[in-house]
Amino acid sequence: MHRDAAFWDQIAEKYARDPIKDMASYEYTLERTRSYLTSHCSVLEVGCGTGSTALELASSTGKIVGTDVSSAMIGIARAKLNAPDAPRNVSFEIAPLSPGTLPTGSFDAVTAFNVLHLVRDLDQALAAIADRVRPGGLFISKTVCLADSPFLLLKPVFGLMKRMGKAPHVLFLSQKTLQERIRSHGFHILEAGNFPKKPPRNFVVARRMD
Repeated sequence: MHRDAAFWDQIAEKYARDPIKDMASYEYTLERTRSYLTSHCSVLEVGCGTGSTALELASSTGKIVGTDVSSAMIGIARAKLNAPDAPRNVSFEIAPLSPGTLPTGSFDAVTAFNVLHLVRDLDQALAAIADRVRPGGLFISKTVCLADSPFLLLKPVFGLMKRMGKAPHVLFLSQKTLQERIRSHGFHILEAGNFPKKPPRNFVVARRMD
């Protein structure tokens, strides 16, 4: 896990500066996410990066805790809380997405945006998430599914770049596999769609079964 943290620590400043590539898709999935939240709910965002999405969602929640494996990313996120207009119901913690490492307690919703394709073990990550969603609560995610795109042909290139330290660990997931694995961890899918469609970033809203 420390290898993943080291990669994201190294690029944290650049990541923070880079603009969102598809703002329309980002805004749409933000609105869909907000539609499932209430002003009293507690939210855990895993893989929060530099905290931008957590801050965007703060006004729709009672509280939101953002976590990331990268201490540099969390440092940037925490610095944003010093702004005069920063919401006061947001906090950030360093935590890998694996069993036993996430903040304790149960949450009304757990979100995972653009992170599930970066974990080393999808089932372990989903098990950790399911353990933090209260029964009847929500899991909301958005995941790039490279196995359903021409990028699948570049899988060997990604592997070489990873060995050179130029790319993170990447899972080449299909939408079918992703949704099957989410269901296998006790969730019922309420909504799914691709925003954007190419390469497909599969937006999934799922409810944890009682």
